[in-house]
Amino acid sequence: MIDRLFHLFERSLAAVLLLLIGAVAVIAVAELCFVLYLDLISPQGLLLGLDELFEVFGMFLIVLIAIEFMSSIYMYMKDKSVHVEIMLLIAITALTRKVVVMKTTEADALYLIGLAALLGTLIAGYYLIKRLGDKESQPGDGHS
Repeated sequence: MIDRLFHLFERSLAAVLLLLIGAVAVIAVAELCFVLYLDLISPQGLLLGLDELFEVFGMFLIVLIAIEFMSSIYMYMKDKSVHVEIMLLIAITALTRKVVVMKTTEADALYLIGLAALLGTLIAGYYLIKRLGDKESQPGDGHS
C-alpha cells in the first residue's frame, strides 16, 4: 500500500516537473523568437553584432537544455532509472552555454581554468560511459 502511494506520488511529481519544464521551453522559444525579431528589424537588419549572436546562441542552448531535461524526466517516468549519459550531456551543454555567454574580460584566469577542467572532466566521463556502453552492446566476442 505504501509502495503504491509512494510510486504514485513520485510519478505525479515527475509529471508536474515535465509540464513545468515544457512550459519553460515554450517560453524560452517565444523569447528567442521575440529577440530574433527585434534583432532583425533593427537598423542593422540581418547583420547581427557579435553580442547579439552570442545572446541568440545562448538562448538556443537554453531551449536545448530544457528539451534534454524533458527527455530525461520522460525516460525516468518510463524506465524508472536515471540515464547518466543524458545527465552528462545536459551538464556539458549547460557548461558550454556558460562559456559561450560569459564575458571573458570579467572572469579571472583561475575561474576559466576551473571551467575548462570541469568541462574536460564531464567530457571524459561521457566518453567513458559511451565506450562502456559500446562494449556492452557489441555481440559476443567468444568470452563467457
